Amino acid sequence: MRELEFAVLGPLEVRDSGTPIRLTGMRRRRLLALLLLRFPHAVARESLVDALWETPPASARQQVHNAIRDLRAALTTTPATAGSGAGSTTGSSVLATTATGYRLDVPPEAVDAHRFTEGARAARAARREGRETEAVRLFRSALDLWRGEAFAGIDCPAVTAAAAGLEEERLTAIEELMELRLAAGESATLVAELSTLTAAHPLRDALRGHLMLALHRSGRQADALAVYDEGRRLLADELGLEPGRHLRRLHTEILTDAREERRTPKPPTTDTTPATDAPTPTRQATEDHHRPTHHSHHGHHSHHGNHLPRDLPDFTGRTAELALLNSETDAHHCTTPLTSPAAPSTIVLDGMGGIGKTALAIHFAHRRTPDHPDGQHYIDLHGFTPDRDPLTPEEALGILLRSDGATPEEIPTGPAERGAAWRSRLAGRRALLVLDNAADAAQVAPLLPGAGDTLTLITTRRKSAAPDGARRLTLGALRQEEAETLFRRVAGESRPAASLARTVTLCGHHPLALRLAATRLRDRPSWTVPDLADRLSTPEGRTALLRTADRGLMPVLALSRTRLPPEAQRLAHLLALHPSTTHDIAAVCAITGLAAPLVEHLLDTLLDHNLADEPAPAHVALPLLVRDCAQSWTPSATPQLQPTARRLTVVA
Repeated sequence: MRELEFAVLGPLEVRDSGTPIRLTGMRRRRLLALLLLRFPHAVARESLVDALWETPPASARQQVHNAIRDLRAALTTTPATAGSGAGSTTGSSVLATTATGYRLDVPPEAVDAHRFTEGARAARAARREGRETEAVRLFRSALDLWRGEAFAGIDCPAVTAAAAGLEEERLTAIEELMELRLAAGESATLVAELSTLTAAHPLRDALRGHLMLALHRSGRQADALAVYDEGRRLLADELGLEPGRHLRRLHTEILTDAREERRTPKPPTTDTTPATDAPTPTRQATEDHHRPTHHSHHGHHSHHGNHLPRDLPDFTGRTAELALLNSETDAHHCTTPLTSPAAPSTIVLDGMGGIGKTALAIHFAHRRTPDHPDGQHYIDLHGFTPDRDPLTPEEALGILLRSDGATPEEIPTGPAERGAAWRSRLAGRRALLVLDNAADAAQVAPLLPGAGDTLTLITTRRKSAAPDGARRLTLGALRQEEAETLFRRVAGESRPAASLARTVTLCGHHPLALRLAATRLRDRPSWTVPDLADRLSTPEGRTALLRTADRGLMPVLALSRTRLPPEAQRLAHLLALHPSTTHDIAAVCAITGLAAPLVEHLLDTLLDHNLADEPAPAHVALPLLVRDCAQSWTPSATPQLQPTARRLTVVA
């Protein structure tokens, strides 16, 4: 019987009962990699086309079909050495065709990335239950599956991003394994291994801290301090940052030998001390340097880590919005008496895709960091992210707790327990929290603090994602002068205002569209602003031009479609095709043949997702770029939405 195995933790390999299957051609290998990224889920044909081509040819869907056929044949073919039972698995059972795309149909354990993830999960469970020796064995077995860089040799942006995520999981598992081995009494035997890891990943504080501990416990205090100084200089030179709080605390304790009273004499440097004799205080000390400190009793605040992404160096405009955010935040602080427990504050920024919600939230968060010294946290909730599901509240809480310094033992299982632990850590603190790219209110509600003077900024595409009690700010297009300023800054040269006005209007004053258009102009020295404006004057031109090698406007906007019911998708498609730009309820009823109550409900859905504006009561308009995007949507027709030529003529 055939046993197909897919190995991605290194160069991509397929093995049939242990014998390699030769896959020729980069496109075929990319295709298999993309299917493995979404395994065990299906991958839509459109997603494969977008991932395989920057500018898809007219024959893209047929080429994908042909590549799938060739890949299915390769996975069906059995090497001559595989034995007589090889033909028992057919191609269709390995690579299945679904209504929307394709799916690998093999057991989860056939993919080494799945075995690695499950092995690491089992190791953490063993550690939580106090079975440290078993946890070490499981971590080692999981890490032994790695043969090099994940998906090595596959040239595809989506695959490269996924490989980076797998590498992060690998390094996290290594850090946890090293912490377990340190707690078991190892020290000198870890120095060489940790030195290599720290040299390869010099910006990871956990690895550097583990190396410092191993050196210190081996009697090499000076070397441990030198490792810290090397990391501090590297951070200062490359990022302009200081080492994290945990590493600074460990450095101080080593420098003053503050651990001496809490541990037994150093074990021999040959690590001959049995694990069962490892001093418990040493493990406690290891955990101590991961545990966050709160307000001191002397009137000053302890420093907490800043996890905010970088602010855009060319952030432009949003003057009115920033003033409103400052006013809201200042008013909250002013109305909270110093003698009363401070209450958390929540502000929601909603708007269409690419409108600049994240950029504004990060920019404002950096400006208000001095007012919130007890930690600045950031998390992408992936509410609207290609080819991945939104984070569950339990997953998000785990990430936030780890970023706040919680050790694996301190992170409980279950969303309710994790929510309680998170609220407990924030209570009494003046922190800042950015919950980016939220899917809905149910996703963010468990992440909100219950007490303390924490400011939470939420970004989302949906108006209804605002939790109870939050203040909401909807971001629209940039003002004319702000749009022109942003365009000039990105393009890198001064342009005549008369020529520029038409260009920014054709970009809908939309920040991402402006950046993409200005990047096009910057990279084409022979083009002028009028040349660019002419190319942007049609929907086809905007679709083609508003994209670069690594991102495009239309795919960003189309992500909102995935959260719409089919009837709302179809309605947006019909309105985008109609020559009128503004519609009242009666006009939409004529276009669609739907009753007014259902039309109002569907229009409310588009308004909630920020895919439509309401210029007047009971009137809707699709923004220019949304119209361009929705024209290409071809949702399956529903019984309620069956437009006819007669109905379209009624309002034409």
